[in-house]
Amino acid sequence: MNNVQWFNKSFEELTTTELYGLLRSRVDVFVVEQHCPYPELDQWDQKATHLWAEKQGHIAAYCRLFAPGVRFENASIGRVLTTTPFRRQELGKQLMTRALEILDSAYPGHKVQISAQDYLLEFYSRLGFVSTGKQYLEDGIPHSEMIR
Repeated sequence: MNNVQWFNKSFEELTTTELYGLLRSRVDVFVVEQHCPYPELDQWDQKATHLWAEKQGHIAAYCRLFAPGVRFENASIGRVLTTTPFRRQELGKQLMTRALEILDSAYPGHKVQISAQDYLLEFYSRLGFVSTGKQYLEDGIPHSEMIR
């Protein structure tokens, strides 16, 4: 992918401009686009590592990474998104591949858990995730727990 810059920072390392851009992207996708009027800001940002891609000076893809024992017993990935102008360019796959490499390197031998929107189950299964069978509504959207 040409002209893509990748960043991986703790909450404390983020500049205010970076934090604003990441939160704006999350609101654009999870609140506005998905018609999900639930609070996007939560207590987890401060405990996460933030991984994102920028292309042409804009946030193109993003996710949060958590160490084992922070959100779940396993390491975890959440708030995975690709912004509208950069979809269909395999950035989601690249983002998840990088996220898994980071977590596998930092926490060898630990499983990685995600809360997947049901329409993305096939995407995540191609990355090695398997459904645990636990299904639920999160902010009114069907999700499934998956482990890799």
